[in-house]
Amino acid sequence: MKKWGSLALTLTLGAGLVLSGCGGGNNASSNNSAATSSPASTATAGASTQDTLVVGRGGDSVSLDPAIITDGESLKIDHQVFDSLLEYKPGTSEVEPSLADSWEVSPDGLTYTFKLHPGVKFHDGTDFNAEAVVFNFQRWSDPKSEYKFEGDSFDYYDSMFGPDGSRVIKEVKAVDDLTVQFTLNQPQAPFLQNLAMTSFGIASPSAIKEKKANFKNEPVGTGPFVFKEWKHNDSITLDKNTSYWKEGLPKLNKVIVRSIPDNSARFNALQNGEIDLMEDLSPDDLSTLEGNSDLQKIERPPFNVAYLGFNFKKKPFDNVKVRQALSYAVNKQAIIDAFFAGQAEPAINPMPPSLWGYNDQVKDYEYDLDKAKQLLAEAGYPNGLPDTVTLYAMPVSRPYMPDGKKVAEAIQADWEKIGVKTVIESPEWATYLDDTKAGEKDDIYMLGWTGDNGDPDNFIYTLLDKDSIPGNNRDFYVNEDLHKILIEAQKETDQNKRADLYKQAQVIIKEDAPWIPLVHTTPLLAAKANLKGFVPDPTGTEYYSEVYFE
Repeated sequence: MKKWGSLALTLTLGAGLVLSGCGGGNNASSNNSAATSSPASTATAGASTQDTLVVGRGGDSVSLDPAIITDGESLKIDHQVFDSLLEYKPGTSEVEPSLADSWEVSPDGLTYTFKLHPGVKFHDGTDFNAEAVVFNFQRWSDPKSEYKFEGDSFDYYDSMFGPDGSRVIKEVKAVDDLTVQFTLNQPQAPFLQNLAMTSFGIASPSAIKEKKANFKNEPVGTGPFVFKEWKHNDSITLDKNTSYWKEGLPKLNKVIVRSIPDNSARFNALQNGEIDLMEDLSPDDLSTLEGNSDLQKIERPPFNVAYLGFNFKKKPFDNVKVRQALSYAVNKQAIIDAFFAGQAEPAINPMPPSLWGYNDQVKDYEYDLDKAKQLLAEAGYPNGLPDTVTLYAMPVSRPYMPDGKKVAEAIQADWEKIGVKTVIESPEWATYLDDTKAGEKDDIYMLGWTGDNGDPDNFIYTLLDKDSIPGNNRDFYVNEDLHKILIEAQKETDQNKRADLYKQAQVIIKEDAPWIPLVHTTPLLAAKANLKGFVPDPTGTEYYSEVYFE
């Protein structure tokens, strides 16, 4: 890879001018006024009679070290325990200060200097400072770090800042106790957007050194809530950080996040008062929810994609005609009508239409079984595939996929019509993610993605570039032309030019068909009517720090 001149970025925590990033954002907001009302100026917040929030969700976390996970169930807990240098304005992907109060960028875009917020403490009482930031970034970037424990991989760091040997970040150094400087090897347009991600929450170096591999079970950050207890496959309890550096937050004393896999059971728990807020409401329950005055509907801004991925390590899925044939044999609209109750639209590209750079000129593979059979014949399979295909179906409900097994069964029925037989497997969630990452057991898998930072790079480069193998590119798909375009788009600072590059990328991806994009959804949540201060976020990781009860 061509070596580029170094780029330095200095970040200082403290007052000062904030320069916004080059990337665009999805500034969608919920139309649910009850859920998004701010309690900041009300007396009600201070006089709340309920100080514990109980959340119901579809699956458990995999790990609580934000650096080593990629799943949303883990990130939503880490979002409460950790702060990153920057954060997103609630309900948007607009970057604003967090642990860093301000930053400056050099004219060549290679140096970022951040001023850190003074007086911040980790939950273990140790100081947050520039050296702590350096420790975290060195841990993530060094494949031989003594703090990379058995089984760990820093997939998000590799996906957002390039793999070892092609790193965007050249050096991170402490200029003084409250000033951090980043030097880059090449400009990266979404750099600030990336830094704000929960995956780059700053962890206590002392806790990592002390707990070692067990840090993933006992996380220590600077966030509004302190980790208390994890009962695996049952619940996670978080306590109020009484020394939180943001004055007046959090408003709650405790958060309990319960794992309730069955959608109906989760909704029943809400109706019975066992939980206060539930994620991933089944569209079938929407009418019941809307008829209950004690509950409120919350719509998360649509910013996701659910998809089927082909495992390129397995034949015949390395054959583009086979992939295209199976793409023609999925009836997306029928799936939406049967399982999404109008809360989804067919997906054509690997990124949602609400995101800048979306290519609306790309045409989808329409549902056409005759065309599918024709392509299979051209690929050498006139009677269909001779071997049974292993289809991994998601075992947990997610914002983009309320019931993965039922959707898989519908696809299974259609594929059988063209001579493709499948066996559906749905191992436990953590195993599911491990298996699809390894690519040894699945032929085709079901997954989805909710955007992290409002930038197209976070969908296309993160999920489909060769740099994301092994990791988020679970297809093991490699296209050199696509790679060149995506790297060029990262370096380009003109958003219009970047948008054109991402549109070119979508054309390549549609032709290669490494995925069958299925749907983009408007995820539904439900809560007690008196829950306030909850702002649904397009990234799917909301803050609980502002939540209170009337």
